[in-house]
Amino acid sequence: MGFKENLREAIDFCGIEQKELAYKAKVSLRSIENYLRKENSSIPSADKAVRIAQTLGVTVEYLVTGKNPPKEVYDTVDTELQLLKQSLKKLPKNKQQIVVKTALNLAESLCDSLY
Repeated sequence: MGFKENLREAIDFCGIEQKELAYKAKVSLRSIENYLRKENSSIPSADKAVRIAQTLGVTVEYLVTGKNPPKEVYDTVDTELQLLKQSLKKLPKNKQQIVVKTALNLAESLCDSLY
């Protein structure tokens, strides 16, 4: 994933509004919007990227490459997946398949909407 996808993921994970991120990172709201644009998105200068990363609690490396996401991202997802697995085990096999297919379709749809 590229900068805009990683930035979007970090914003969503933190539950922060773009306007709040802009204020806290001392970056214009228009700049944040430009970084997240679907087409022709821009990439911030190094100093802005550092402030954005610090505000979101991630590294610049993560925003640029997607490598080394914060441990909390995986911890949260792993915990939620474990809860989902436990719930699925309580369902009959045919219902499990319906839930899994629905979740996969939803995830695919959400990923498509990012691009």
